[in-house]
Amino acid sequence: MSFAKASVRDAEVAGRRVLVRVDFNVPLDGGEVADDMRIRAALPTIGLLRERGAAVVLAAHLGRPEGKPDPALSMAPVGRRLGELLGIEVKQATGVIEGDIDLKCGALGPGDVLLLENTRFEPGETENDPKLAESLAQLGDLYVNDAFGAAHRAHASTEGVAHHLPGYAGLLLEREMTELTAVAESPRKPLVVVLGGSKVSDKIGVIDRFLEIADRILIGGAMCFSFFRAQGIGTGDSLVEEKGVELAAEALERAQGSDCELTLPVDLVLGRGFDADTERRQSDGVEVPDGWMGLDIGPRSAALYAEAVASAGTVLWNGPMGAFEMEPFAAGTRTVAEAVAAATGTTVIGGGDSVAALRKFGLDDRVDWLSTGGGASLELLEGKKLPGVEALLDKETPDKGTANKERTDA
Repeated sequence: MSFAKASVRDAEVAGRRVLVRVDFNVPLDGGEVADDMRIRAALPTIGLLRERGAAVVLAAHLGRPEGKPDPALSMAPVGRRLGELLGIEVKQATGVIEGDIDLKCGALGPGDVLLLENTRFEPGETENDPKLAESLAQLGDLYVNDAFGAAHRAHASTEGVAHHLPGYAGLLLEREMTELTAVAESPRKPLVVVLGGSKVSDKIGVIDRFLEIADRILIGGAMCFSFFRAQGIGTGDSLVEEKGVELAAEALERAQGSDCELTLPVDLVLGRGFDADTERRQSDGVEVPDGWMGLDIGPRSAALYAEAVASAGTVLWNGPMGAFEMEPFAAGTRTVAEAVAAATGTTVIGGGDSVAALRKFGLDDRVDWLSTGGGASLELLEGKKLPGVEALLDKETPDKGTANKERTDA
């Protein structure tokens, strides 16, 4: 199924001011950007707009400042890094809809880029306040959403503003939607889904949907302990999401009547505590004694999962197999990452810690698609509609030069 929303490729932008929602929610270290992956992901859309003669106004959030200014979460470091990547001076506003916005927006010419301050400095952002959305709409002649990582949130800058301006999908958002939707709707078979992380509740929607679609689901990470607990297997001091136990039991029952094989680890790597220097040992089975906790899948499990990945036509991976950030418990995640990187089938990584793992192991350039959205990718894979996407124009009704609401210049 092709993406049904109007693309920025089809928008007439020459001589117009374009408000672009981007996902610049990046980690900072010492007042500088520590990882610019998400900034780089937005460059194609920004570049396209500049090449076609648009003035670009960028809106983004950073962290959770809870509706009030926080100097530690200013967009200033992001603007500096963006300027370095673009090779231009990126103008920076002192506010979102106030401060020097009028002056700086009015002075923008074709190819210029202005970055607004953190949208979450505005209390109305996360509440999708109509007044804030309308004020944001005054900053552009049309709107582009390229923030896939925030598209599952109905916020003023992701959903509300699209009711006041013609809304288009950016190149990144378009690609994210296409790649992730294809996994569920038209995968090359067999389809193998690898799910890790700590909470069954975060992934149960994906498990439920792919029990009907996938050939095999491989479970790793701390979420496996909810499944073990549901089967009456001892989990020792392992991290167990209590509300996940019932969800896991239900999933195991559904799997019995499914054509999909739901696979759990067969061995584990245990530690006395959650620490890289803790005493550790390998367990031949999955029963965890008191005083120990499972911190990684074992070598037999990792080999089993790697073999399933190698024979897959399509692989979807979301979530690490263990506490990979600690080297003694990284082997399971590394083995799976290496198998995904070497797979001959289509490989799609559903954002979050799986992307971090691939990058840690230097394998991120050996997969077909690395999603920039954690929660957004999960909700899309569950089959949910994303508010930030639904609000955009449909493909067959693109704007041809006039906004769908009257506006006044900012």
